[in-house]
Amino acid sequence: MSTEVRTVTEAEFEDWQRALNTGFLREPVLTPEQLETRRRQFVPGRLLGAFDGDRCVATFRSFAQELTAVGGAAVPADAITNVSVTSTHRRRGLLTRMMNLDLAAARERGDVVATLIAAEYPIYGRYGFGPATWTTEWSVDVTRAGLDPRWAGPEDGGRIDLVDAEDVRKLGPELHRRLCRLQPGAVSRDELWWQVNTGQVPFGRSWTEPFYAVHRSASGEVEGLAAYVSDDTWVDKQPRQTADVRALIATTPAAEAALWRHLCSIDWVTELRTGRRGPDDLLPFHLPNPRAVRVTTQADWLWVRILDVVRALETRTYEGTGSLVLEVVDPGGLAGGRFRLDASPEGVSCVPAGGAAADLTLPVEELSRIWLGDESPVRLLALGRVREESEGAARKADALFRTPVRPWCPDVF
Repeated sequence: MSTEVRTVTEAEFEDWQRALNTGFLREPVLTPEQLETRRRQFVPGRLLGAFDGDRCVATFRSFAQELTAVGGAAVPADAITNVSVTSTHRRRGLLTRMMNLDLAAARERGDVVATLIAAEYPIYGRYGFGPATWTTEWSVDVTRAGLDPRWAGPEDGGRIDLVDAEDVRKLGPELHRRLCRLQPGAVSRDELWWQVNTGQVPFGRSWTEPFYAVHRSASGEVEGLAAYVSDDTWVDKQPRQTADVRALIATTPAAEAALWRHLCSIDWVTELRTGRRGPDDLLPFHLPNPRAVRVTTQADWLWVRILDVVRALETRTYEGTGSLVLEVVDPGGLAGGRFRLDASPEGVSCVPAGGAAADLTLPVEELSRIWLGDESPVRLLALGRVREESEGAARKADALFRTPVRPWCPDVF
């Protein structure tokens, strides 16, 4: 029997969810409460499934998202998640069929990019995605950090308060919206995100209520928020607690530094695990002894696939000045073509280049890698992933696209 790929109806959602859990090796059956929460993610036309007879054997979901481009503009994105293929139906092209349907619909809707968090690295490059942000996790040996044990709080008039989950649901969304205007690579959060991540709504996993710390400036404005949990480990009647940071966001350097200082000053905590941070996070250098910090994870994080080259390149800002003709190769037929980019700090123009000679030829996945400013076209040239058509084009592109601060996506989706 042939396998049919199509949009999922609401009546088929439970079967689709069972296939998703099976694909990710989770317990297949959800409780009625968990299933009801998951149903809130159902948007007609945005769930795809592959059906072998009446059984769902592959899953795919996308949803509307905003991604922050360089310069702070919000870009409409097709966020892809819940991708699975049941082990009995692998290597049959089901993911390719679902991906092609979704990306074509996203392009038709007017989404500028598609985004995803890749469970496995080799899968998504063939669909035009490239790793556009990276993530780093650190472990801090608090006992060797060299911090003053008498620290009692910020010294600039600000303060740190412990709050509860209800406060976070009130204060967090506006703080996060302000962060998104500052942080390239950040993505939007909806109401369900805040409900799930403060324990108000169950989502198929055990929940441990964290501590929440809010940083307020001297004027009283909320500038930072941290959520963390701790174990209860003692050795030889000495505390050896580890604090795990679930999330930390801040809109000012002072707020971020104060929250890290607070976390490193909690009595009994001897180790701090930072959770996912930007790869150029300043945390190690907030400590008198940066060697007390070690990297535990360094990996690709947010993957981006450009769907509209003109809008993507015109939406972001550029610190340098220059002109380039880019030949974008897209086997998927969504974003290929030749484009002239004229950019400066004062403004940008990107138009189809017609018969103009190309300066740089690159696959759409490589353009997607450099779009947020994290990857170097010069490095890609050395790796043989882009091709210079005019001498020095990669270095010119590097000067245009690279940014002083690396992009970062705080979220998983």
